Amino acid sequence: MENSEKMKEVALKVASELLRIEAIKLSVENPFTWASGWKSPIYCDNRLSLSFPEIRTYIKSKLAEAVKTHFPDAEAIAGVATAGIPQGALLAEELGLPFLYVRSKPKGHGMENLIEGKAIEGQKVVVIEDLISTGGSSIKASEALKVAKVEVLGMLAIFTYGFPLADENFEKAGIELHTLSDYSTMLEIAKDLGYVGVKDLASLEEWRKDPSVWGK
Repeated sequence: MENSEKMKEVALKVASELLRIEAIKLSVENPFTWASGWKSPIYCDNRLSLSFPEIRTYIKSKLAEAVKTHFPDAEAIAGVATAGIPQGALLAEELGLPFLYVRSKPKGHGMENLIEGKAIEGQKVVVIEDLISTGGSSIKASEALKVAKVEVLGMLAIFTYGFPLADENFEKAGIELHTLSDYSTMLEIAKDLGYVGVKDLASLEEWRKDPSVWGK
C-alpha cells in the first residue's frame, strides 16, 4: 500500500473512532461556544480516547509511526499542556525516548518552571498536541522550547480543524506539522456513516472557511 493510501486509511479510522466515542460532537442547530466567543458546530475533546484502550493504543502506534516517518532523528518527545501531556507520555514510552512537557504559563511557585522535565540544549524534540485549532498555544509551546535551546523538529497532533489561519501561523513560525486526521476527512466519514445530512454538511463546510463569523 502506498504511503498516501496508508495516511488516508489512518485518517478515516481515527475520525470514525473519534465520532463513535463522541470525542467529536457535531451540532449545527445548537452550536457550541468556544472560549474565543466563536460559535461552532463541532466540539472535539480527544482526551476521551484515553478512556478506550483499543483507540488509545491505535493512536499511540500511529503517532509512533509518524515520528519514525517524518522525524526519524527525534531524541525526545514534548507534550503541550494539558491534553498533549498524556498523549506525549504514551508516545515517549512506546518509542523509549525521554519525555518533557510545556506549561501554558510558568508555575507560580518553586522553580516557576515553564518546561517540566529535562530540557537538554541541542536535543532534537518532537512536540505533541491532541488538537490544532489556530495553532497559537502549540506555537507558543514550541517557541518556549526553542528559548531553552532545544531543537524543535516539528509537531504531531491527532486532529486539526484545518483553518487557513493555522496553516499561515505554522508556516510563519517555521514549524512542520503532521496530523493523524483532519476536518475534511471527518466530514467525509460523518456523511458516509450518517452522522450528518446534506444540509448540515454544507453548513459544516462553511464554518471551517471563516469560523469567526459563522452563525452570526
